[in-house]
Amino acid sequence: MILLTPRGRLLTQEMSKELTKYSHLILICGQYEGVDERVHEHLATDEISIGDYVLSGGELAAMVVVNAVARLLPGFVGSPESLITESHTDGLLEYPQYTRPPKFRNWEIPEVLLSGNHAQIAQWRHEQSIIRTLKCRPDMIKKAN
Repeated sequence: MILLTPRGRLLTQEMSKELTKYSHLILICGQYEGVDERVHEHLATDEISIGDYVLSGGELAAMVVVNAVARLLPGFVGSPESLITESHTDGLLEYPQYTRPPKFRNWEIPEVLLSGNHAQIAQWRHEQSIIRTLKCRPDMIKKAN
């Protein structure tokens, strides 16, 4: 029984993975001032927060938890391999994504992505993940793999 509350453990990708191990989860959502303290003390087996801010109710937080956990379950995402390189999986933010066409309004995608050299592409993606993490979320670098 998980109580969604600002005082709970901050939801992380790792915690989402842990929650996939349970066959059932009960999410308790408070309203405005939360729930009676006895719920914290006697019913909730865990308390989760989705961030350092307050919502008017726990329903949106519950939806975030459900989505973060469900997408890690087999069959939810079309390609399970895509879960391996996405943000927060290895402690880094994901590398930049590009689509077709290779040139749009004179904005080109990096040449290495058109090279067909999978080793170079993998290296570029890894480097870009590090650069992006350092730029946008330097706090994550210490915990990165």
